[in-house]
Amino acid sequence: MKNVMIVEDQKMVRTLFESFIEKAEGYHVVASLSSAYDSIEYCRNHEIDLILMDVQTDNRENGIVAVEKIKSDYPRIKIIVVTSLVDYEILYAAQRAKADSLWYKDGDEETLINVINRTMNGEHIFPTSPPPVTIDTAKSTDFTKTEMKVLRYLIKGLSYKKIADEMCIEVTTVKYHVANMLQKTNLDNKLQLALAVSDAKLIVHLENEE
Repeated sequence: MKNVMIVEDQKMVRTLFESFIEKAEGYHVVASLSSAYDSIEYCRNHEIDLILMDVQTDNRENGIVAVEKIKSDYPRIKIIVVTSLVDYEILYAAQRAKADSLWYKDGDEETLINVINRTMNGEHIFPTSPPPVTIDTAKSTDFTKTEMKVLRYLIKGLSYKKIADEMCIEVTTVKYHVANMLQKTNLDNKLQLALAVSDAKLIVHLENEE
């Protein structure tokens, strides 16, 4: 029987995961926490085989930071990052933190258990890309990599000049990319664009993130 820890700040989702795990053969939930930081402490005192780790937990705690710490101290523990956030950077950050797999919460119970079983058998399951989301009249997949980079700085509130400096490009080039995105989304200005992108969770800022 494999001991499973669930780390998820939303009680309803946590309860649902508990139900999925307990119904699956060979697994038992030994801890169900709302805090990523508490999960680090729990691993010090208990035998854990698998963790389902949300990306953003209580008090905006960064689950990816917890993954990195746990994998560094207890590399044998399998960790699956579970998230509804579709930011590409989260997918990459989970891999850099040495998470074993990643599962998007829009999947069903059968898919989750399949990912769990395969992960416990030594596979690393990472989607090639996040599920697409709608930004007004556009899909997230309509944006180029450069446009996404501009968006990331825009969300942080940087001016066109600051974005240009960060990306080592001209201010006119930044404005060109923003204009392209406004045309794709049919939005009127960069503030509307930033708000729409934030609401869709296409780009998020986590605590302890540079």
